Amino acid sequence: MKSLASQIVWMMLLSTLPLLPAHAVDVHAIRLWAGPDSTRVVLDLSGSAQHSLQVLKNPDRVVLDVAGARLASGARAAPAGTGAVKQVRMARRPSGELRIVLDLARPIQAKSFLAAPNDRYGYRLVIDLGVSQSVDTPVKAEHAPPDARDLIIAIDAGHGGEDPGAIGKNGTREKDVVLAIARELALKINAEPGMKAVLTRNGDYFVPLRDRMRRARAQSADLFVSIHADSIRDRRVDGSSVYILSQRGATDEASRWLAERENASDLIGGVSLDDKDNVLASVLLDLSQSASLSASQVAAERVLRQLNRVGEVRKPQVQQARFMVLKSPDIPSMLVETAYISNPQEEQRLRAQAHQAKLAAAIHQGVRDYFYANPPAGTRVAQLATGAPRPILAAGHSGE
Repeated sequence: MKSLASQIVWMMLLSTLPLLPAHAVDVHAIRLWAGPDSTRVVLDLSGSAQHSLQVLKNPDRVVLDVAGARLASGARAAPAGTGAVKQVRMARRPSGELRIVLDLARPIQAKSFLAAPNDRYGYRLVIDLGVSQSVDTPVKAEHAPPDARDLIIAIDAGHGGEDPGAIGKNGTREKDVVLAIARELALKINAEPGMKAVLTRNGDYFVPLRDRMRRARAQSADLFVSIHADSIRDRRVDGSSVYILSQRGATDEASRWLAERENASDLIGGVSLDDKDNVLASVLLDLSQSASLSASQVAAERVLRQLNRVGEVRKPQVQQARFMVLKSPDIPSMLVETAYISNPQEEQRLRAQAHQAKLAAAIHQGVRDYFYANPPAGTRVAQLATGAPRPILAAGHSGE
């Protein structure tokens, strides 16, 4: 009887204790990355976790509760504020949640998501601040007069911020070298009469993939060029590659546009889909995509030809893939893998400013060749093309 009574007493005592989560999640680090119009907060986690997010006012702040989380032993203290975040505060709540408060410098919109592990990171809880505002209020490019406008070339430096991209054996980060090449390419484009470059990012910050497309469209871009320097398991592999969107990727994107056309912006040509029936909208979108893919193929071939003059190309033909940044249905787009950063020799060359300039010059020359052979009506290049001199070849190479 005493044994049974003791068990009952212990059960009663246990029932009064607070319930703690069975599997605590460690927060190894909190990192902040600030761009000109958005800020990203990243929590490195030991495993998957549930969370809730609130945006509060007076004062402006974001409150994040992560269930069953605790700051890992040896983890750094809260980082200093940057961008939209003035200060980061943390506290463990009695219910077992880790509460993180982001004190804000200005009102923002916020969204969060849990990123699954990959070959470089474990679980990450990502909070993007101000992203939707940068997309909803784009700044239009200033063109030349309507009778002779400049061509707009959108240059996209891959990765950025908390996403370093591929990392070479000696620690070279893809995000750094591609930004350097993108900036060099922008200088060359801007020095070209009748052309203007716009960068999707011009610093070490992260831009979501669809936002890169939207930024190009907001600037009424005539061409989108994404710059990368990938890695591969076999370190002997080298050479450049150029990609355009695959037909499967185009089909997937067309379905998305047709499903969301009520909320979509007009196509660059000024044709809106939101007031068209399903058949007409599908036909218009198909025509736009077909023209864009055809132009992408020709422009990519020109760029690949020039890259072959400054180094090896891995494959002599333009490749096709379902890369997200290539999916704009009305902008000819290409992705340039300038080199394999996993190859020690190519990593060393990518670090050199002179080689970065050669790669940028090759891409610029390919873009120039394409537009002088296919000048859009109403542009300064169309006016110049009739009496244009023979295109200048990439430095250090003779004619064919």
